[in-house]
Amino acid sequence: MARVALIGSNGQLGTDIARLWTSSAIGRRDELIALTHADVDVVDAAWVRSVLTGVQPNLVINTSAFHRVDDCETQVREAMRVNAVGVKNVAEVCRDLGAVMMHFSTDYIFDGEKRSPYTEDDPPSPCSAYAISKLAGEHFLRYILPRDHILVRSSGLYGVAGASGKGGNFVETMLRFHREGAPIRVVSDQIQAPTYTLDLAAALLELANKGGRGAFHISNAGQCSWYDFATELFAMLGLRPDLTPVTSAEFGSPAQRPLYSVLDNGRLQELGIAQPRPWREALADYLRLSGQLAA
Repeated sequence: MARVALIGSNGQLGTDIARLWTSSAIGRRDELIALTHADVDVVDAAWVRSVLTGVQPNLVINTSAFHRVDDCETQVREAMRVNAVGVKNVAEVCRDLGAVMMHFSTDYIFDGEKRSPYTEDDPPSPCSAYAISKLAGEHFLRYILPRDHILVRSSGLYGVAGASGKGGNFVETMLRFHREGAPIRVVSDQIQAPTYTLDLAAALLELANKGGRGAFHISNAGQCSWYDFATELFAMLGLRPDLTPVTSAEFGSPAQRPLYSVLDNGRLQELGIAQPRPWREALADYLRLSGQLAA
């Protein structure tokens, strides 16, 4: 039985990968070794080497990331340590062990000027410190493991486990704002495809089982603005908050985000793997699984 090491197993995406593991085709064949941040820190090269050498995996799934986008503008060194050097540390051990590495990047490496879904071959043009650090990680991955990497870009992730580094996710942040009774301002000019991590995890496991290599875009189908997403969320729950659309300029976040970053899932479908379901269906399922919407 082969072994698969999952770094960041208690994070938002890692939790859903672990949740689906035993029922997946690859899970019925390979053993999952779940590693939390307490088990290994990707910025510590010696620690990474010691842990992964002990595990002897055939595949390493690295979900670790510093993804507080606005904080990256002032914590550039930390963003680069985790999102670039951390990838380098893991990739070098994978190379030496003969293991494949699956790693995750972001739609934010694109600048949004294209205004049609981005393919895996479109040139990146990052416009924030976060995006630059994630793109640097991509370059390390490709350089160190040119034939043995699986690079997955996704967008707008949310999952039942929440994003531990962010203190929740967009859905839970919106619901918290509603409970607090404060006016809610949400940007209406950033268009992307919010992606449910349970759906992403299912596609990832199928991709790994089929032996995919190279870059893949995986996101829920369709597109919307963050304001559209919030509006749909509150409508599903029958809530009527004080919700106002604003432009990115009016919102004034420290980090620039692309105004359009929908991802084309074509390479995934070329392998016979369907794009995850439409984002509205995924959101409803998230709300049911988290106990906020009746089954």
